[in-house]
Amino acid sequence: MLAPNNRDESGFGMVEVLVSLIILMIGLLGLAGLMIQGQRSEMESYQRVQALTLLQDMVARINVNRNAAGCYAFTPDTIPNPATSTTYLGTGSTYTPVCNLASATAQQQAQAVADMTAWNSLLLGAAEKSGANSVGVMVGARGCINYDDDNLLTDSTGATIAGSGIYTVSVVWQGLGDTFANTTLLCGNGNYGSEAKRRVVSMPIRIGSINNTN
Repeated sequence: MLAPNNRDESGFGMVEVLVSLIILMIGLLGLAGLMIQGQRSEMESYQRVQALTLLQDMVARINVNRNAAGCYAFTPDTIPNPATSTTYLGTGSTYTPVCNLASATAQQQAQAVADMTAWNSLLLGAAEKSGANSVGVMVGARGCINYDDDNLLTDSTGATIAGSGIYTVSVVWQGLGDTFANTTLLCGNGNYGSEAKRRVVSMPIRIGSINNTN
């Protein structure tokens, strides 16, 4: 009877160990990739929730102070060169909110300025602090509000109602990866390098009647 070949048996065992290690490493790399993707998705979702919160905040402010709604529309309908435009609030903005609306009282005008100033601070992350740094918002957050008077409402006599056009409130920020470039809403266009990284949410609002008092 031939003696067992221990060398062959031990060699075969080493091959099994190496194959098992390779399979384990591949599995761990895949798991690490899933964890990274999960963290990215979580951050993207967090930023979108923050953006929607800021969007609804400004819509509510305009609704409450509707006599001075015209003061909130500081962004022009057409921006020839969005990358060099400062007609937004938030990151990198040099725009100073003002209100000189004859149909609004001094108190209503002051409230509009205060609302836009507060919104600017929120876009910069003032809702949450880490030491002296504002960290409570999205990366590169910016906000725009424009007004379109192409489709005004009419009263019972058929006359158009001044100020009853559509306001569009937009919030933009920088995503963590490329998706697609939004060519419809120009808020923040040209400020994020790749347009495919620019995220945007918007909400239209129409003021049916501004004959209220605050």
